[in-house]
Amino acid sequence: MTTHGTPGPRTTHNDDVDWDRWPVADYLAENYRELHPSDAAVIAHHSAFFRGLPRGSVARSVEFGAGPNLYPLILASGACRRIEAVETGASNVAYLERQILCAPDASWQPFHRLCRELNPDVPATLAAALAGVTVVHTDVRELEPGAYGLASMHFVAEGATEDYAEFAEFCGLFVRCVAPGGYLVAAFMENMPTYRIGPASRWPGCPVDPDVVTEVFAPLTGELSVTRIDADPTLPDYGDTGMVLLTGTAAERP
Repeated sequence: MTTHGTPGPRTTHNDDVDWDRWPVADYLAENYRELHPSDAAVIAHHSAFFRGLPRGSVARSVEFGAGPNLYPLILASGACRRIEAVETGASNVAYLERQILCAPDASWQPFHRLCRELNPDVPATLAAALAGVTVVHTDVRELEPGAYGLASMHFVAEGATEDYAEFAEFCGLFVRCVAPGGYLVAAFMENMPTYRIGPASRWPGCPVDPDVVTEVFAPLTGELSVTRIDADPTLPDYGDTGMVLLTGTAAERP
């Protein structure tokens, strides 16, 4: 609310951000150079979902806004024959291509071991788990509706904007990129404000919680399950209160 004609703080939208400059090295150092308890909890939750899918049963899946995070790609590798890691930021694309075309960083090995321990359908080596991944350098808003049998999204929609309507728009695009009946699996930072990575860079956040996520996804999905985990004290304090986890299927569209 504004008073006396004074404008309030400007809301940052997705297109206001230079995603090509995402600080990959700082982000990985702060979050993924070791396996933190929160990510182990996400992996356990998602592995239970993926164990319900027969090995190789999904012809084509998408990691919606992949970033430099490899563990969602590993999780999907047991069920999905082709995984498209769709990412718009140039620095993230370069990192993903190095990991998949050259050799993955050793720090991802504990993530792979846990994924395989919890779901034996995950290929036996990290390289094999990533062998079905193709990096696609494009904006997720350009994805063809109904093109995939499964869509996965991790910490994207709530970290792409400060605007709730735009958050909901990204969630809608996420659901619509799979065919009706297609599978959905996602994780969101809970109550994530605008936040800092590394010494200087600031990035948008749209605070959401299980009720908000349910409100957005319920009209678009079937078999919807939304749960949460508490904040992880071993991670940097970005201001979030935990993570919201989702599984479901895409509803029939009118």
